[in-house]
Amino acid sequence: MAGSMPAKERSGAILTVDLDAVRANYRLLRDKAHPAACSAVVKSDAYGLGAAQVGAALYEEGCRHFFVAHLEEGISLRPHVAPDAEIFVLHGPPVDTEAEFTAHGLTPVLNSEPQVAGWRKHAQAQGTTLNAVVQVDTGMSRMGLSPQEIDAWLADAHFLDGINVRYIMSHLACADERSNPMNGEQLARFIAIRARLPQYRASLANSSGIFLSPDFHFDLVRPGAALYGIAPQGGEPNPLRSVVRLQGKVMQTRTIAAGDHVGYSRRYTASEPRQVATISVGYADGWLRSMSNQGLAIVDGVKVPQIGAISMDSITLDVSAIAEERVAPGSLVDLICAEHPVDAVAAMANTIGYEVLTNLGGRYYREYRGLAR
Repeated sequence: MAGSMPAKERSGAILTVDLDAVRANYRLLRDKAHPAACSAVVKSDAYGLGAAQVGAALYEEGCRHFFVAHLEEGISLRPHVAPDAEIFVLHGPPVDTEAEFTAHGLTPVLNSEPQVAGWRKHAQAQGTTLNAVVQVDTGMSRMGLSPQEIDAWLADAHFLDGINVRYIMSHLACADERSNPMNGEQLARFIAIRARLPQYRASLANSSGIFLSPDFHFDLVRPGAALYGIAPQGGEPNPLRSVVRLQGKVMQTRTIAAGDHVGYSRRYTASEPRQVATISVGYADGWLRSMSNQGLAIVDGVKVPQIGAISMDSITLDVSAIAEERVAPGSLVDLICAEHPVDAVAAMANTIGYEVLTNLGGRYYREYRGLAR
């Protein structure tokens, strides 16, 4: 159509997802966990990066176990991986949705006695045996069968009638803190539960748990954040490849004088003349407002400070150290990149990399490198 231009050129920012890096991270995690199988957690649209694209790439890499949080996420993922891939739904079946699971080839994670009862009833109505994962609580007090429910299970020979248990699983609360004593406590509780249920395969380790020790690996590991480049252990070198690059576009630049203010609430006041660039990214795009006056961007390897409050649709940078032509309207600056990865951004926002990734907004032009072949 005459007068139209590519969406990439029209956009205010570009989010690049490197699927080859996701594949490389998966291979590293798979090899570290061997001989345990390695799944992929692709909940929350693969932590905001696109479950359809990430799922297809990881299936191509050999992954056959995928975890999502919600039923609807499983339904959305199913067309993008082949029928031999198992999709496990961590929250289990919402009330009266069991038929949706079988209709879409999904496997629930059963977290409570009512969920077990509902799945058992559905299997009986179908006249068949249905797969499920059973989660047990080892101290997180969030989801999973309680110790009392486990006792009831073992006392009831019909508790799992019609249910084929693929795995017994639990979830680690503090695995990113290597020395936290809760890691050992949860491992001991899980081993004790397994001793009562020795016939079932087991899964305990999340991304960080893979790096604790092989004792946590059991039969299946469940990495999520590590696939997307988030460091698995705080304070230690990150062995994973950076997956995300976020580039914001310069909208305009201006010179401000000493005493001039920038942004809402006069959060920044210039002590001397400064060159300021306004970038087309804001908290509506997931660029967290808690980074006001303390974030940064990178231009040609040079770190430039973010000044003033982060607005809904824009941020402002002090680009006094950068050549004027390099930050002209339409120029790109790096907000997330290999030199300033997700974890560094998260530290500036006083949060975790998970929140940064899952908040990245829908207004970005998205570019995928290494799409499934």
